[in-house]
Amino acid sequence: MIEVVRSGPLTTVQDLGRPGHAHLGVPCSGAADRRSLCLANRLVGNPEDAACLELTFGGLALRFHAPAWIAVTGAPAPLRVDGRPAGMNAPCHVPAGAPVEIGAPAAGVRTYLAVRGGLAVQPVLGSRATDLLSGLGPAPLEPGDRLPVGEWRDSPPIMVDQAPVPPLAAEPLLRVRPGPRDDWFAADALDTLTGGPYEVTADSNRVGVRLTGRPLRRARDGELPSEGMVTGAIQVPPNGLPIIFLADHPTTGGYPVIGVLAEADIPVAAQLRPGQRVRFRR
Repeated sequence: MIEVVRSGPLTTVQDLGRPGHAHLGVPCSGAADRRSLCLANRLVGNPEDAACLELTFGGLALRFHAPAWIAVTGAPAPLRVDGRPAGMNAPCHVPAGAPVEIGAPAAGVRTYLAVRGGLAVQPVLGSRATDLLSGLGPAPLEPGDRLPVGEWRDSPPIMVDQAPVPPLAAEPLLRVRPGPRDDWFAADALDTLTGGPYEVTADSNRVGVRLTGRPLRRARDGELPSEGMVTGAIQVPPNGLPIIFLADHPTTGGYPVIGVLAEADIPVAAQLRPGQRVRFRR
């Protein structure tokens, strides 16, 4: 068992989500920064889809009741194991009874902690992920919670000392593919989107990154009938300010989507923090 001593602003259990249920109104959910979750799992010899912890702005403290191997990835944050500094993006041994503390990240938003064997919380619809929009999966962590760890004796050996990870960009450039509803916007809307920086607002969360900047002008009035939405879709409500959908986005929406992020850039969008500027490239 792992005991939660301090849960931080928001810590949830995440894996790669529950795909294949959108027709039932169930979002995929899962890690907002899937790349960082997969890396953390690989570093401790887990399958990439093993359940981990996703921290929002750090602040987590755990106590391990048995020896364990962990790896911490994603937004770079101070890590201390048994009171001593430890490195990110690397496997780290935790002695029995030792506390693990993760501070606030210096950049980015979401930090991931994997434990060898994975977190063996009860799955829902084939996933252990917490979906904050639908309420599926385990509740966000609270002090006093205890998390079971899965069996790891047959896991492959840990082979990597350190994973090279590039730093997060101060002003990321996100690639966007136009459509499917770019024809609902004025002819210059895509040029507006890609022409200048937008700023992340404090209303952003796991559902979406809300941006402020130059509004995107519409060419059509009214709204669409609800249609399917995907992670990375850039939806534009009537105020013209874009929203980038993240892991907990609704399965359908009625506002037009001017474009969709390149899949490789979705983890970058998931690390955007309030007040940060971001640019788009067609």
